[in-house]
Amino acid sequence: MAALLELDNLHFSFPGFDTPALRGASLRLEAGQRVALLGRNGAGKSTLLLHANGILRPAAGEVRVAGAPLVYTRRGLLAARRQVGLVFQSPDDQLFSASVAQDISFGPLNLGLDSSEARRRVAAAAELCDVSDLLDRPTHALSGGQKTRVALAGVLAMEPLLILADEVTAGLDPWMRHQVFAIFNRLVAQGTTVLLATHDVAVAQHWADLAVIMDAGQIVVAAPPAQVLATPELRRLLGPSEPWSEAYDTTAQ
Repeated sequence: MAALLELDNLHFSFPGFDTPALRGASLRLEAGQRVALLGRNGAGKSTLLLHANGILRPAAGEVRVAGAPLVYTRRGLLAARRQVGLVFQSPDDQLFSASVAQDISFGPLNLGLDSSEARRRVAAAAELCDVSDLLDRPTHALSGGQKTRVALAGVLAMEPLLILADEVTAGLDPWMRHQVFAIFNRLVAQGTTVLLATHDVAVAQHWADLAVIMDAGQIVVAAPPAQVLATPELRRLLGPSEPWSEAYDTTAQ
């Protein structure tokens, strides 16, 4: 059975920079996984995620979604983004419509779905992310935590099989983090894979079932957290960890 996502030996450099952002990065993700993507600033985490649904195109290597190579045409990218959804670190980079309802409905309508199916998906995603009461509100009037949940709802309305979340819990208060992790846990229970890029080692230790460490544009290891975090050389790549919070409890629903 093909993996949900395969990143095979990706190489990429940003124009004007001598140091490559990705240097042969490879990763395989299966269904129903909780994945913590760890690494210091500049390790290549965000660049890797931007390749996973075609926002960036590798100079070498291949991205495969459900076993099929990603095709960099409008149709090919739409097909990939139906299965691989990306939530940006800053929700302001993702929210651009006048109202919450319009923003969440953008993805389904862009897929060519009829208005009835789009409304159904908006309602389901809004309920899952607990933003149903915000649908008529202007996106600029939301709090930071509300923006994060609305941005996540916009991705979920596409009904992807894999959610990539780029440090979306950073800067949220404990209550909002609890809500976001509760959403992640419900998704995983339904068979969706959630990959969270984070600096918080405790997330890998207590929430994830797969820990992936990046360093200098490469995947150093992808293995169960207990195995990864018990290795001193790997822990040193991550720096000090923060105290564990019950906000990340895998039993939260």
